[in-house]
Amino acid sequence: MKLAVIGTGYVGLVSGVCFAHQGNEVVCVDKASEKIEMLRSGGVPIYEPGLKELIQTNTAAGRLRFTTDLADAVRLADIVILAVGTPSLPNGEADLSFIKQAAREIGEAINGYTIIVTKSTVPVGTNEKIAAILAECTDQPFDIASVPEFLREGSAIHDTLNPDRIVIGTASELAREQLTALHAPLTSNILVTDIRSAEMIKYASNAFLATKISFINEIANICEKVGADVTKVAEGMGYDNRIGRSFLKAGIGYGGSCFPKDTQALIQIAGHVDYEFKLLKSVVEVNQDQRYNVIRKLEAILDNLQDMTVAIWGLAFKPETDDVRDAPALEIIQTLLERGASVKAYDPIAAANFSKLLTHPHLEYCESKEEAARGADALCLLTEWKEFADIPLPELERLLRKPILIDGRNVFREEELSQTSFIYYSVGRPSLSQGVREQNPVLLF
Repeated sequence: MKLAVIGTGYVGLVSGVCFAHQGNEVVCVDKASEKIEMLRSGGVPIYEPGLKELIQTNTAAGRLRFTTDLADAVRLADIVILAVGTPSLPNGEADLSFIKQAAREIGEAINGYTIIVTKSTVPVGTNEKIAAILAECTDQPFDIASVPEFLREGSAIHDTLNPDRIVIGTASELAREQLTALHAPLTSNILVTDIRSAEMIKYASNAFLATKISFINEIANICEKVGADVTKVAEGMGYDNRIGRSFLKAGIGYGGSCFPKDTQALIQIAGHVDYEFKLLKSVVEVNQDQRYNVIRKLEAILDNLQDMTVAIWGLAFKPETDDVRDAPALEIIQTLLERGASVKAYDPIAAANFSKLLTHPHLEYCESKEEAARGADALCLLTEWKEFADIPLPELERLLRKPILIDGRNVFREEELSQTSFIYYSVGRPSLSQGVREQNPVLLF
């Protein structure tokens, strides 16, 4: 099929590249000319494992190209995929200005029957507004559909080519047939529903996953107080098929471009129909507070952070991505700086993006994990990049001025710590800390 993908962010770029990889003719459109030039020359504006290679392969095969000319791309397309940003407004609602503008431009360009598919995450009822905008701009026949994405940054290509399910929301039989045919090579788990239900499925899915994360973090906080190990608790829970193992890893909370934005948007959606989503409000509150456990644990050891040097390992909201949107590291580092500490930060991929959001005279971006740790009074691990787990702990202990380690992702194990003098805090694993405490009773809390 001939596809035009409007927007080359994570969703648009990965979706377009993967559709081309399936044998379709794809044109990816973006207004940012510098981004399009980068893509044409073989560069990639985002970090996603395997994406650069797929772009090069499919561009060379003639199945994939990039342009700033939306009208030309739309005129040649059978299906137009909307994948522009819907960032949060100050009140938590989704900003639909980019969607509406794109819809107007699409309406002015289509020159025959076209299916317009919304992949952007949008509030319930948005596709009906898109249809109204299109109808104002064209007398050409069209159908609309909502096909939400469920990819995860860091494994986006695998998720796109091997989806758990495809959700297609449309009232058109022809659109249903065409979109089913487009996605059939990816999975047989295709759910066709009405548009409003498809829009809600996306929000409900992300809100439920966010709820699982906040729930296990609350359990972790209780585990620390009662002497249980949250990793074992989560393992025991995960064997229950009704619960499942995914998203039960305790840590410092979720971040990124989806969960924070979508939970707030769903709260606003509920409010607009006079319903208070109490559970989801609590999920957001728990997540916001969870990241400050790192600060509380540091202060429990050091008492005062003034004039202390704290090393930070990990700035991205998760490993295998350079995305720092709503990353817990942002608020943690800002709080450290506000309390008088100096910060030495390192991330293997995301430091450049992070530095665009936060600069400070007492914040230093380092070129290696060793440089960040050297001479620091404490180390906080905030993102579980593999290279952090691979460092021998005795070597790390020698680099630090004080053997203080706050493990916000439960990366290190008891057998590794037992040979060191680390003052060590993890998340929800007091039994692990107790085991090390017994061998180092003076230094460990």
